[in-house]
Amino acid sequence: MKGILLHGGHGTRLRPLTHTGPKQLLPIANKPMSEYCIESMKDAGVTEIAIIIGGIGSNKVREYYGDGEKFNVKITYVKQDEPLGISHAINLCRSFIGDEKFLVFLGDNIIQKRISNFANQFLESDDDASILLCEVDNPSRFGIADMHEGKITKIMEKPKDPPTNFAVTGIYFLTPKIFDIIDNLKPSWRNELEITDALQILLSENNKISYNIITDYWKDTGTPEDIINANRAILENKESYFYGEKSDSVSLTGIVLIEKGTKILGNSQIIGPAIIGKNCILNNVCIGPNSSIGNNSKITNSNIQNSIVMSNCIINTPIKIRNSIISSNSEIEFKNDCQDEKIFLLGEGTKILI
Repeated sequence: MKGILLHGGHGTRLRPLTHTGPKQLLPIANKPMSEYCIESMKDAGVTEIAIIIGGIGSNKVREYYGDGEKFNVKITYVKQDEPLGISHAINLCRSFIGDEKFLVFLGDNIIQKRISNFANQFLESDDDASILLCEVDNPSRFGIADMHEGKITKIMEKPKDPPTNFAVTGIYFLTPKIFDIIDNLKPSWRNELEITDALQILLSENNKISYNIITDYWKDTGTPEDIINANRAILENKESYFYGEKSDSVSLTGIVLIEKGTKILGNSQIIGPAIIGKNCILNNVCIGPNSSIGNNSKITNSNIQNSIVMSNCIINTPIKIRNSIISSNSEIEFKNDCQDEKIFLLGEGTKILI
């Protein structure tokens, strides 16, 4: 079974984080969110993956994943010049897929559950499609499936009055039959070829669509809050390790992951769940809980909680940083003694010097 990973889009709800690159490369627990998707696909036996690229920072995707060798997969890149919908992106991969069953994974989906059983179930079935559903609190934000007596009866995109709260996650098992449906698909009001419309037509033509319900963690990381929450969920399921150096006065509590080359000095506290990347220097800081610090960052006299700091950042401030995402190569330095709490959402290379 081959796979398609959608890595395009403009990520408008995540600006300014996405001004210089795609949202799927934003790190969660110090790893790009789309890398979790590739790991999930590989675990399901998918080793040939087409990555759909388009929009800002497509070159960064190529630079990070290359030909896939370091991830033990084979990667082909397919360009989508305009964001014309998931079905449009899938159709661009028709020759890549051939006549095989295949898996489609949206690159901004974080899932904790293994999908290998679902993949095997689909391969052994005569289903024309299979989708994963998850109960959500805000169903009007998602494609929604209505079910009756164990069968899907209707699939709709972001209904104003959802009949259920079962969201269609961004993980689809499909057969080449979907290509014929897409050929006759009409654009939605968003001028996109919607995957929910394609699945509904597949259903209305009496094709067989099965489903499974994810009861573990699943998150569509479309907002900063979603990313910070996903960061916590990933970190909470890690096991502690310490490969760096620390002063005797440093306190580590909870699930804490410290990478090689990192030094933690002074009266610092690291409160898990938290991860500190490689070659960082932390001095007299309080980091965590639910915080990720990227590689090569220098943080002094700072208090950071429920936040993501990416690589190569310099932070020295008495201000308490909360619920923030700070992109790579950013710098925050305050000379005054203000100890207010602040929320930062900083794009790459931002400098705040006061």
